[in-house]
Amino acid sequence: MEKFVINVGRQLGSGGREISAELARRLDISYFDKELLSVAAEESGMSKEFFEKADEQTSRPISGGLFGIRFPFSGLSTSSTMNYLSNDALFQLQSDAIRKLADEKSCLFIGRCADYVLRDNPRCVNIFISASLPFRVERISRLEGISTNKAEEMINHVEKRRAEYYNYYSNKRWGAAESYHLCIDASVLGIAKTTDFIEQFVRAKLGL
Repeated sequence: MEKFVINVGRQLGSGGREISAELARRLDISYFDKELLSVAAEESGMSKEFFEKADEQTSRPISGGLFGIRFPFSGLSTSSTMNYLSNDALFQLQSDAIRKLADEKSCLFIGRCADYVLRDNPRCVNIFISASLPFRVERISRLEGISTNKAEEMINHVEKRRAEYYNYYSNKRWGAAESYHLCIDASVLGIAKTTDFIEQFVRAKLGL
């Protein structure tokens, strides 16, 4: 079967991670969320900590010496005068890892501008999963064991960061319908039926 990629953007608390993991299982493809950070670290020869610090953050320096680190991608190299690596460089390394994985096998990527990184791949499906605020607050409060006020604060903080990251690196708008093939509100059908709907859409678009 010809390789394909699913890229998922998601609002915090929408169930996007749960839906994506089940979708990848049903389609028998590789799933990458935080796992991508380990892959990028291994491919670049850098510590995973660099990528964790920069994960879905806009440009700023990440402290730490880089002497002796190898950069197999994008022509990056070490320098005796370099004592930090910017988030832009880490984004470039992470993007190289995304492209390499997509070349090797069918994958599902969550966030990290994968839809923009793979914009020239004709076998992509780009999805954004949202949900009503009460739905998301309830889920985060329950899953994290925190108050609804704390859950709403967490949602606002994380989504501000995700939007800034996506908008900065893609020059598009996070969550805007024109950026995706399908935008869906998981609070309308619930997690299970939303997963069913997305699976049907992906199969129809890709002819699976």
